[in-house]
Amino acid sequence: MLPSELRNLTVLDHPIVADKVARLRDLQTTPAQFRALVEDLSICLAYEASRHLDTRAVTVETPLESCEGRRLALPVLLVPILRAGLGMANGISRLLPEADIGMIGMYRDHDTLEPVDYYLRLPEDMGERTVYLLDPMLATGGSAVAAIDKLQSHGARDITMLVLISAPEGVAQINGAHPEIPIVTAALDRQLNEIGYILPGLGDAGDRYFGV
Repeated sequence: MLPSELRNLTVLDHPIVADKVARLRDLQTTPAQFRALVEDLSICLAYEASRHLDTRAVTVETPLESCEGRRLALPVLLVPILRAGLGMANGISRLLPEADIGMIGMYRDHDTLEPVDYYLRLPEDMGERTVYLLDPMLATGGSAVAAIDKLQSHGARDITMLVLISAPEGVAQINGAHPEIPIVTAALDRQLNEIGYILPGLGDAGDRYFGV
């Protein structure tokens, strides 16, 4: 059972997810393998996060006859936090190829650990979309809270954060600032170190994904 201060958090509990997380952490995993793992795990996260999406009734024509079916009621918007979040968007686009992709450019200052934003590209109809905010690592939570603030200021009402590896400190930070925001993660790690890196973590996700 999760501590009471970690609310609205779903940690995936599945043997395939556990296997892929272990491979993702491994120092010996190559950039090509790392990219594939990030994308595979992102699909798993999106599959779980989309469990409660509203659908609408439709009639479709099969090769044999008409039948009733269900389609998603609202369009989905993927918003990766650049740069590392791009890998997650690449994976989820295989599951939801019709989803649009916005972008938030933000990085953490290594001295202050505060978020610095430098780019924003979002559609105008944010209030009419299901928004998935994507970031491989939820460490201090500063960048995530700033990104959620920005999404809400542009009209987003239905936001879920998808994260590969989370630290309790980051989850608590989002819970404190935005208790309404669900978080779906593949792993909840032990803690942050003195410079704000997740332990045991996996290092710098962006560097490992892009190979630089």
